[in-house]
Amino acid sequence: MKAQDIPFLPMSRAEMQKYGWDELDILLVTGDCYVDHPSFGISVIGRVLLDKGYRVGIIAQPDWKDPAALQIMGKPRICCGITAGNMDSMVNIYTAARRLRRSDAYSEEGETGKRPPHAVVVYTQLAKRAFPGIPVFIGGIEASLRRVAHYDYWQDKMKQSVIVDAKADILSFGMGERSVIEIVRQMEINKPLRGIRGTAYVLGKKEAERFNPEKYIELPSWDEMKSDRDALMRSTVTIEREMNPANGKGLYQKYGDRLLVLESPALPLDTNELDRVHDLGFSYEPHPVYKKSIPAYETIKHSVPAVRGCPGGCAFCGLVSHQGRGIRSRSHESILREVNRMLERKHFRGTISDIGGAAGNILYNGSKDVEKCNKCKRVSCLYPKPCPNYQADGKHLVGLLRKIRSIPGVKHLYLNSGIRLDLAVRQKELMSEIIRHHVSGHMKVAPEHLHPNVLKLMRKNPAEDFYKFKDFFEQESQDAGKEQYLIPLFISNFPGCTTNDMKTVDNYLNENNWSPQQVQDYIPLPMTMGAAMYYTGKTADGSSIKVNRGLAERRPQMNVLKKKRSRSRTNDKYHAESEKRSKSGKKFRHKKHR
Repeated sequence: MKAQDIPFLPMSRAEMQKYGWDELDILLVTGDCYVDHPSFGISVIGRVLLDKGYRVGIIAQPDWKDPAALQIMGKPRICCGITAGNMDSMVNIYTAARRLRRSDAYSEEGETGKRPPHAVVVYTQLAKRAFPGIPVFIGGIEASLRRVAHYDYWQDKMKQSVIVDAKADILSFGMGERSVIEIVRQMEINKPLRGIRGTAYVLGKKEAERFNPEKYIELPSWDEMKSDRDALMRSTVTIEREMNPANGKGLYQKYGDRLLVLESPALPLDTNELDRVHDLGFSYEPHPVYKKSIPAYETIKHSVPAVRGCPGGCAFCGLVSHQGRGIRSRSHESILREVNRMLERKHFRGTISDIGGAAGNILYNGSKDVEKCNKCKRVSCLYPKPCPNYQADGKHLVGLLRKIRSIPGVKHLYLNSGIRLDLAVRQKELMSEIIRHHVSGHMKVAPEHLHPNVLKLMRKNPAEDFYKFKDFFEQESQDAGKEQYLIPLFISNFPGCTTNDMKTVDNYLNENNWSPQQVQDYIPLPMTMGAAMYYTGKTADGSSIKVNRGLAERRPQMNVLKKKRSRSRTNDKYHAESEKRSKSGKKFRHKKHR
């Protein structure tokens, strides 16, 4: 049976036998439900390996206390691959207040308790108990963001690299298609797992003594990280500087007489390679074993993932550490093929919910001179000022949107990824096109804050971008005869943000009779600049900043936005109805909030 004819990777021995397999080559374990869609990392890696001729099975959300939960398809011939899922497990389980979340979007009906805290470590140890001696590689967002010694907000302490705690054979960081293929090839022939770009591994005492550091940069050691808070900032600054795949060097970190080695980041897929990944025969459905709704799938089932990377480098975001700064977009032809496949799905009713990725207006952004980008060490293409080499006119995306709108059967095409304001103010033709044709009634934007000092700490451009875009959005909506609204996201308690700084947001909302629908209390994600600022109480240049740590200190800023949000709950019925109508493609009108 050809790889593209396999509707789902097997989750049981009966499915293996249906495909004519007597054993697996690779067993993948994930903390999410298995949805065969390219928005789910485990599905991409599984399909890529399947395309290379490997027999791959998946066990999703196993009982992490019982090794037998991994043995239902037998021992894999080559190895096991482990991921926590599409989110860091601690973010998935706990809120910013360190309380249990009420739902899990990656489980059936949002049921909680289906994955353990620090899932990569727990699943790796489970695999080693289930299959003694089997090689194990780890990857995904949790492994990427915890690939070096890092601060864990929920345990409020420094932690070793996840590969040290998990005792896995190798860690794949980043998107993984290139590195995982090479990892499996070398595991299959029992070759040492060394020198693979986009990977991290641990050297024992003897090999560490022979290690040649000439082409690598040393990070603060584990002992330094435990004893000196400022070491985390030094580590973060170094990692960010070496994150460009075109010029980033490898890194190493001492753990006593052992050595953690990180090779240079893997080169991202080019457009042709990205197109090929999306043509690997995904079913775009949850595995048939699931009988109930999976919220994360319901959100993206009529969307088209089209772009990787993010140019922003925001201090609070972990995306750059995982996907990188460089933008990689699918071709028009690839996206149009997916749209046409979408038209054939039984549950599709003509409304595409999104074409995008990290933001709706970064698709087809790029560089005027690639060689300049290859030498660049900036952590952001857009901050403190947009790089003159960054090209973001939006014309290529306008052309794609018009092509999709012309396809018979496409009734509505919305862009719901959110809009980067620092790009939007430079993309008037694209924004006019989106506002007039591709807004479902609400458009998500993320000013994050309005106080200039806080925006600077976040690596966000001045609030003037938000004010300008808001005026433009309202004028374009009025000219188009549409009543549409911006949905802004604000963050409270970012390191360095005082209660008085937060009042800048409060005052603006009061003056405009505006109640935010999306509120986020800041969470320090591992390996981000924001986490280093939170832990050290300093900026990258060593300046001291105020940090709100406990719930008692954080509550005043949280209340600024929650107070606004509670006032808007009288409008919840309206918002539920408008969301329902936007998904069905129906038009709606409503009165402004008073």
